[in-house]
Amino acid sequence: MKFRSESEVKKPMALFAAAGLTDIVLLLLIFFLLTSSFVTHFGIRVDIPRAETAAVTEQQHITVTVSSDGSFYVMGERVPKNNVASSIREQQLEKPGATLVIRADKNAIIDDAVHVMNIGKALNLNIVMATERASR
Repeated sequence: MKFRSESEVKKPMALFAAAGLTDIVLLLLIFFLLTSSFVTHFGIRVDIPRAETAAVTEQQHITVTVSSDGSFYVMGERVPKNNVASSIREQQLEKPGATLVIRADKNAIIDDAVHVMNIGKALNLNIVMATERASR
Protein backbone atom coordinates (compact mmCIF):
# COMPACT_ATOMS: atom_id res chain seq x y z
CA MET A 1 0.00 0.00 0.00
CA LYS A 2 1.79 3.12 -1.21
CA PHE A 3 0.65 6.47 0.08
CA ARG A 4 3.04 8.48 -2.04
CA SER A 5 3.56 8.49 -5.68
CA GLU A 6 6.98 7.81 -7.25
CA SER A 7 7.69 11.53 -7.67
CA GLU A 8 7.01 12.27 -3.98
CA VAL A 9 9.53 9.78 -2.58
CA LYS A 10 11.78 11.67 -0.22
CA LYS A 11 15.46 10.97 0.08
CA PRO A 12 16.87 10.22 3.55
CA MET A 13 18.68 13.02 5.33
CA ALA A 14 22.40 12.85 4.79
CA LEU A 15 23.24 14.44 8.16
CA PHE A 16 21.84 13.54 11.55
CA ALA A 17 21.32 16.48 13.91
CA ALA A 18 22.79 15.26 17.22
CA ALA A 19 22.57 18.59 19.05
CA GLY A 20 19.32 17.66 20.79
CA LEU A 21 20.67 14.26 21.77
CA THR A 22 23.86 15.70 23.28
CA ASP A 23 21.79 18.13 25.37
CA ILE A 24 19.76 15.26 26.79
CA VAL A 25 22.86 13.17 27.49
CA LEU A 26 24.53 16.13 29.20
CA LEU A 27 21.48 16.75 31.40
CA LEU A 28 21.30 13.07 32.34
CA LEU A 29 25.01 13.07 33.17
CA ILE A 30 24.63 16.10 35.45
CA PHE A 31 21.58 14.56 37.10
CA PHE A 32 23.34 11.29 37.88
CA LEU A 33 26.49 13.01 39.11
CA LEU A 34 24.51 15.18 41.50
CA THR A 35 22.30 12.41 42.81
CA SER A 36 25.14 9.91 43.22
CA SER A 37 26.68 12.08 45.94
CA PHE A 38 23.53 11.65 48.04
CA VAL A 39 23.80 7.86 48.04
CA THR A 40 25.41 6.58 51.21
CA HIS A 41 26.56 3.05 51.82
CA PHE A 42 26.05 1.95 55.39
CA GLY A 43 26.54 -1.74 54.76
CA ILE A 44 23.96 -4.14 56.13
CA ARG A 45 20.91 -2.53 57.70
CA VAL A 46 20.14 -3.89 61.14
CA ASP A 47 17.33 -2.92 63.49
CA ILE A 48 19.21 -2.39 66.76
CA PRO A 49 17.31 -3.33 69.93
CA ARG A 50 16.61 -0.77 72.63
CA ALA A 51 18.13 -1.12 76.11
CA GLU A 52 16.77 -0.04 79.48
CA THR A 53 20.17 1.14 80.68
CA ALA A 54 23.06 2.53 78.73
CA ALA A 55 26.77 2.77 79.35
CA VAL A 56 28.61 5.75 77.97
CA THR A 57 31.81 4.72 76.26
CA GLU A 58 34.75 7.04 76.18
CA GLN A 59 36.47 7.65 72.90
CA GLN A 60 39.68 5.70 72.81
CA HIS A 61 41.74 8.17 70.80
CA ILE A 62 45.04 9.83 71.47
CA THR A 63 45.09 12.94 69.32
CA VAL A 64 48.39 14.49 68.30
CA THR A 65 48.29 17.72 66.31
CA VAL A 66 51.27 18.92 64.28
CA SER A 67 50.98 22.58 63.31
CA SER A 68 52.60 24.31 60.37
CA ASP A 69 55.08 26.11 62.65
CA GLY A 70 56.37 22.79 64.06
CA SER A 71 54.43 22.82 67.32
CA PHE A 72 53.13 19.56 68.79
CA TYR A 73 49.90 19.21 70.75
CA VAL A 74 48.99 15.99 72.54
CA MET A 75 45.30 15.91 73.50
CA GLY A 76 45.15 19.69 73.04
CA GLU A 77 48.14 20.52 75.26
CA ARG A 78 51.30 21.94 73.73
CA VAL A 79 54.27 19.64 74.17
CA PRO A 80 57.92 20.13 73.15
CA LYS A 81 59.13 17.80 70.40
CA ASN A 82 61.43 15.85 72.73
CA ASN A 83 58.53 15.19 75.17
CA VAL A 84 55.98 13.96 72.61
CA ALA A 85 56.86 10.29 73.17
CA SER A 86 56.44 10.48 76.94
CA SER A 87 53.14 12.37 76.59
CA ILE A 88 51.78 9.76 74.18
CA ARG A 89 52.95 6.98 76.50
CA GLU A 90 51.13 8.60 79.44
CA GLN A 91 47.95 8.80 77.37
CA GLN A 92 48.38 5.16 76.34
CA LEU A 93 48.58 4.09 79.99
CA GLU A 94 45.33 5.99 80.71
CA LYS A 95 43.60 4.60 77.61
CA PRO A 96 44.81 1.09 76.83
CA GLY A 97 43.95 -0.03 73.31
CA ALA A 98 43.63 3.55 72.09
CA THR A 99 44.18 4.63 68.50
CA LEU A 100 46.72 7.35 67.70
CA VAL A 101 45.08 10.04 65.54
CA ILE A 102 47.55 12.36 63.84
CA ARG A 103 46.19 15.71 62.72
CA ALA A 104 48.96 17.37 60.73
CA ASP A 105 48.56 20.72 59.03
CA LYS A 106 48.91 20.43 55.26
CA ASN A 107 51.79 22.92 55.42
CA ALA A 108 53.55 21.09 58.27
CA ILE A 109 56.93 19.51 57.74
CA ILE A 110 56.42 15.86 56.82
CA ASP A 111 59.31 14.83 59.07
CA ASP A 112 57.32 16.04 62.12
CA ALA A 113 54.34 13.84 61.21
CA VAL A 114 56.65 10.88 60.55
CA HIS A 115 58.26 11.47 63.97
CA VAL A 116 54.85 11.03 65.62
CA MET A 117 54.12 7.96 63.45
CA ASN A 118 57.39 6.37 64.55
CA ILE A 119 56.48 6.95 68.19
CA GLY A 120 53.08 5.35 67.64
CA LYS A 121 54.66 2.37 65.89
CA ALA A 122 57.18 1.92 68.72
CA LEU A 123 54.30 1.92 71.23
CA ASN A 124 52.30 -0.60 69.11
CA LEU A 125 49.43 1.85 68.60
CA ASN A 126 47.03 1.78 65.70
CA ILE A 127 47.75 4.94 63.70
CA VAL A 128 45.19 7.00 61.80
CA MET A 129 45.96 10.13 59.79
CA ALA A 130 43.11 12.63 60.01
CA THR A 131 42.21 14.19 56.69
CA GLU A 132 39.44 16.37 55.38
CA ARG A 133 37.16 15.19 52.60
CA ALA A 134 38.01 16.89 49.32
CA SER A 135 35.32 19.11 47.86
CA ARG A 136 33.87 18.04 44.55
